[in-house]
Amino acid sequence: MLQALLYGTLTGVALCLTFGTVFFSLVQNSVDNGYRTGIKIAFGVFICDIIFVFFAIFGTALLPDIPHFQQWMAGAGVVFLIALGLSNIIKGQPQIAEPQTRFGNFLYYFTTGFLLNGLNPVNFISWVTIASYIRTNLHYNLNQVILFFAASVIAVFLVESAIAVFAHRLKKLFTPKVVTVFNKVTGVIFILIACQIAYTNFLK
Repeated sequence: MLQALLYGTLTGVALCLTFGTVFFSLVQNSVDNGYRTGIKIAFGVFICDIIFVFFAIFGTALLPDIPHFQQWMAGAGVVFLIALGLSNIIKGQPQIAEPQTRFGNFLYYFTTGFLLNGLNPVNFISWVTIASYIRTNLHYNLNQVILFFAASVIAVFLVESAIAVFAHRLKKLFTPKVVTVFNKVTGVIFILIACQIAYTNFLK
């Protein structure tokens, strides 16, 4: 059980260091709008990961039988990432019209994290692959599998929250000019990842 806990924690940390769209969104929003927004994004990722892990453990038979479901999800992800990317590139330092209510503010960033994570098919495939590996190669029973994934998703949330806080603490280094350049670069990265998703799912 301790091995499952340790391996799960290390896996969660490793998944956070892939420098994908969630990482750049965490840094950008924490610098622009405070670390609490980054933590809200991380919480959206956390809930999405729990859903992914549930289906990775108990199988995809519970998912609705929608023809070309992965392609539809990938297409939505491509559109979402391109929209975010173009917004960052055009505006440079975007002034987001956030909802004024506390719940609306939470829902906005939570949804951003959830969609950034959920609309990239690679994330779900990663969890399924990990589940298959630990069962076939490490021979984990159900309790060990659940412990492994619990440690993984909690580690992901804690590391992403730490990234948000750390980015906010470095805010003094992000002058308006630096923030503008960083946001434009982030926008380009979003579009490149969208192109990679499109190529993998529609052209390859």
